Amino acid sequence: MTSIKFGTDGWRGVIAKDYTFANVEIVSQAIADYVKSQSQSSQQKLLVGYDTRFLANQFAQRVAEVLAGNGLLVDLLDRPFPTPYVSYEVKRRKLAGGVMVTASHNPPEFCGIKFKASFGGSATPAIVKEIERSLFLNPVQRANGPGLICTISPEKEYFEHIQSLIRFDLIRQSGLRVVADPMHGTADGLLQEILGKYGVDCRTIREKPDPLFGGVFPEPMEENLGALKDAILGHQADIGLATDGDADRLGVMDALGNYVNTHQILALLVLHLVRNRGWTGKVVKTFSQSILIERICRKLGLEFHVVPIGFKNIADLMLREDILIGGEESGGVGTKNHIPERDGILVNLLMLEAVAQSRKSLRQMVLEMWQEFGEFHFERRDLHVPLAFGQDLVQSLRDTPPEQFAGFPVMRVDTLDGSKLVFQDESWILFRQSGTEPLLRLYSEAATHEKVKQLMDEGNRLAVPG
Repeated sequence: MTSIKFGTDGWRGVIAKDYTFANVEIVSQAIADYVKSQSQSSQQKLLVGYDTRFLANQFAQRVAEVLAGNGLLVDLLDRPFPTPYVSYEVKRRKLAGGVMVTASHNPPEFCGIKFKASFGGSATPAIVKEIERSLFLNPVQRANGPGLICTISPEKEYFEHIQSLIRFDLIRQSGLRVVADPMHGTADGLLQEILGKYGVDCRTIREKPDPLFGGVFPEPMEENLGALKDAILGHQADIGLATDGDADRLGVMDALGNYVNTHQILALLVLHLVRNRGWTGKVVKTFSQSILIERICRKLGLEFHVVPIGFKNIADLMLREDILIGGEESGGVGTKNHIPERDGILVNLLMLEAVAQSRKSLRQMVLEMWQEFGEFHFERRDLHVPLAFGQDLVQSLRDTPPEQFAGFPVMRVDTLDGSKLVFQDESWILFRQSGTEPLLRLYSEAATHEKVKQLMDEGNRLAVPG
């Protein structure tokens, strides 16, 4: 029997190996079973969207056919479009849920399925368990014709809503020059279109949809944003704004083409929303996010939560508590007054607003934040090691943590999600094994680049089998 396991946000696999039409049907049937279990209504409707990946539109059509085969009404988008749009429309239109065919920021050979619950966000851990329990439970039911499926075009309400949250007057008056980089994904031209309405100078690169994403992973990390750096320098822009393949994550670069990491983005946004916008609420960060968040929250008198990695854990809290903002290391950030969901388009605009409000360069904003709360640098490495080896390493660090690591005394080990060795100055290194693939991730944060490198090199040494 094929093994299908959901990760931090949905199910994904390698196209034609794990991600096949047969497996897409099985997952779609499980989603249909879950949706039907939540209501006896015969008028339940779902929205299905897809990204720019190979065969994504055909996979989305197959998802729609299975949902319709189960008697559910289905609206199918007629073009690749961002995941946050699907989530927003599910909530706005009071739909039973949404399905997005995407592997988000993963390499081009992957595709996947995300289920968006009726509240307009990532399926909570409890919902994911229900869907997983339904896998292979019932035979696939597939509609033979269009029937209950309606192909639709995107509507305007999502864009009107996110524009209502942004102070475009400040952005326009600042005269900031922007380069937008959708990385050949679903945000094709959207930031330029929005900013253009308000007279903001914005150019778009890598806008053409491409299932190979121009030869790089569609993840807005520094190593994949060389084209954005070149465009910033070439156009003498003040800031570069990137989105991943399905536009729920973001990446930012300053006027010199320096990458502003996701730790800095979340920290700067907390400061901006509280000090400049007067927003209130609690802050949520995932286990691999920055210690700076905790320092800022303590100074500003904000409550904060630390949750396991995966935005679904942030979304779960956003449904139950007054959350100002929540963010993860991988570039996913969500805010109040919107949906309990990551949104790379909205958060990029908020970052642009923060820079405009400050009347300073983005680099200066980072330096002033470090001066107030402490300087920290970050690195992540993804290591391909056998699944069992990575699991054993994480477990051994949890059970018998070393007294010293890379020459630094270990103060404690935190085990919320993986094994995190924490040092006296609050620097740390985290070992986290993927539960679905042979991938061990190392994360580290420290006050200097040199210490980050020392910690990561020692972690890399431990993580190389044999």
